[in-house]
Formats: sequence, C-alpha cells, structure tokens
Amino acid sequence: MPSGTHGRFVRSTAALVLISAAALPAALELAAPSPSTVIGPPAGPLTDHAAPPRSPQQADLRAPGTAPTVDIRRSGDPANRITLVLLGDGYTEDQQVMFRDQADRAWHALMEIEPFRSYQGYFNIRRVDVVSPSSGIAEGESGSRSVSTPLGMHFWCEGTARLLCADESATARYAGEGDGPQYLIALANSSEYGGAGGTGVTTLSGGSPDAGRIIQHEIGHTVGELGDEYDSAPDDGGYPNLSTVDAEEMRRTKVKWWRWLDAQSPDGGGTVGAYRSANGLYRPTEDSVMRTLGGTYNLPSREAILEQIYRRVRPVDAPSPAPGTVSGPTRLTVHPLQLVGARQLKVDWTVDGVAVEPQAPDRTWLDTAMLPLAPGQKATVKATVTDTTDWVRDEAFRDEFMTRSVSWTVTG
Repeated sequence: MPSGTHGRFVRSTAALVLISAAALPAALELAAPSPSTVIGPPAGPLTDHAAPPRSPQQADLRAPGTAPTVDIRRSGDPANRITLVLLGDGYTEDQQVMFRDQADRAWHALMEIEPFRSYQGYFNIRRVDVVSPSSGIAEGESGSRSVSTPLGMHFWCEGTARLLCADESATARYAGEGDGPQYLIALANSSEYGGAGGTGVTTLSGGSPDAGRIIQHEIGHTVGELGDEYDSAPDDGGYPNLSTVDAEEMRRTKVKWWRWLDAQSPDGGGTVGAYRSANGLYRPTEDSVMRTLGGTYNLPSREAILEQIYRRVRPVDAPSPAPGTVSGPTRLTVHPLQLVGARQLKVDWTVDGVAVEPQAPDRTWLDTAMLPLAPGQKATVKATVTDTTDWVRDEAFRDEFMTRSVSWTVTG
C-alpha cells in the first residue's frame, strides 16, 4: 500500500500460510474473504475515543458488555501509545486462569518479533476478562452452530473453515473506550488452528500450539496493513509488501520498495528484490512471516509497520515545563519514547539556532543556568527528538512523523 493510504485491509486466516516445511508438505491454500465492517476512524480495527486513564493493575467493571479490565502492561500515556486489548471468548469462570495464560503467551510472542520487540514501549497491553456461560466456541460449519458466546467467535466465517471471526460490535463494547488508539485482539477458547487479521478484530485460537506464530502473522495485516505473500493469495498488489512490477521497473519509477532493493534480508537468507509468486505478484524476499509462520518481517514490511505506528504515536511525550516562556534557572526536559536495546531516539538541542550539548548523559534535559543571559535578555531553546532507525528509508516520512521539536523562550 502506498504510504499514507488508509482504509484498505486484507482479511486473512492464519491457515493461509505454511506453518513450516517440516509440518506440512505444502501451503494451506484457501481463498481470502473480502474485508468486513471497520470499527471507527481511521479505517481498520483502530479506535480512538476519550476516557479517563486507568492506572496499572487497576480493574473495573463497565457496561454495556461488562467485564473486569486490567492494564497488565503500561508503557506510558495511553493518549500517546497504542493499546492492544486482549479479550477472550468461550472461557467460563473456571477457565479465566487459562485465558490469562494464553493471552500472556500471545502478546509476549508478538513482542519477540521485530520491529515489535524494539518498539514494545510504544504499546500498552490491556486484558478484558470476558466470562462465557459455556466453554468453547462454534467450530462447525455456520449452519450447525450451537455455541453462543459473548463475542460470537466462530470458525467457518464467510464459508472458510479456518477463518475465525468475532462479532465486532460486541467485542468493541467489551473492550470499552480508551484515551488513544486501540487494536482489539480476540482469543477463542479453542485448540483448532486458525485466526484472522486486517479489518475489525484480530483473532486467534488461544489454545492452538501455533497461537504465538499466528498472532505474529495476523498483526502484520492489522498494524502494518500488509498483504499475504503466499502463492494462492489474491492477486492484489496494493499492499506495501506486494507489487505488480518487477525490480527493474521499481528502480526506474521509484515505486514500492525501490529504496530497499539489494539490501540484506533480516533472516540472512538473501537480499531484497522482487520474487514472483504463483499468483503473478512480486514479494520483497524469498520468505517472510507473511508467507510462512515462524519467519521474520522483511525490510519493506518492517518499514510499513513502523510507518503505521508513527501515524498514531509521536516519538516524544509532553515536555516539562510546557512550551512557552520560562524565566530564571529552569531544567527543560523532553521525554522521548524508550526503545528496547542500546539504540534510543536521538535528542538534539539548540540555543538561538546554535547546537549545544546538554548536561544530561541521556541528552533529555538542559539546565538554563548554563546560558549566559543578562537580566531581561531572551534566548530560544529548542529540543528535537528523532527516530534515526535504519529500518525506515523514506526520509520525507521520517521528517514528518518521526521527528518532533519543542521550544521555550528563556528570559534571563
């Protein structure tokens, strides 16, 4: 998908990709259904509503769709984080411990794959403990469903055996409102293999041995707006990791992942190019998690995921003090979002346009006492926070979304 395009998603089942070469002789090939109804702006499973913030570990009951809610991981201000909301369906009161264990395994698995591992500080994790009157979900064909659960999860969605869907309106009611963007992830009390990602609610079988790998694939659809790279996927080249043109044409016209051509693939299995699938589309690498469960995201897909994250999250939280005029010795502080690992966001400081070195070892604050200002003299201090990751090569995007500046007028 071209950068900046919203509202175009694929509804995909985890059954559409090859689990592993050892597990199956060939890819499980099924037709992907058409997208379904979207929950709120912008298009997709992202919702953006206002509600009072919750403190970590705080549980509460909300109606309609009342269920205990727990913030199990809070990285920062929900207004400037993406909240992953994990809900269970088909788990009785006696099975809530099982749901919590499966939910923990699912989100931990997601945070094990890049770029989510490095950027996990951009996400809050919230769990909604939905109690079902009966155990399990509807697993038979739609005409023979007999299980009724709060989220209405069922296989055979749109006539596809392994496509696992949920009632999106009910799921949204149970998830409740949040201060910032939310992605809803519904786990079914089932050991069957299946899931879905893209529009609406991301789903997976919580009890499947492949649940961790399923969510890694499905979130690629949901967060990165990525398409499936396997041979039998629909021949739609509108996704950021799929193309109707080859590498030569990409270079000539500067489209798709032309900036990444010849770069070393993250899995060490070759270079980024244009690899033709049986459906006639080109993909960036021989293999990836969007083609084979258990793989990695290729570089164009990583960039696409980061771009979607940065369309929703700023690289810096509110500074202190607030931007404006300050007088006397003051510590000016910025709060860049934290990454996992040695690399952190870059912070640069200037005084009246001239670069200066702050006193803080992590460069996050500057004491105005260092400024030789005469009484009544003014100076403009500016701090600029930038994500310099080499997983993004679109410098125009970096300048617009991955860089933020704040300034103060300091009076001596």
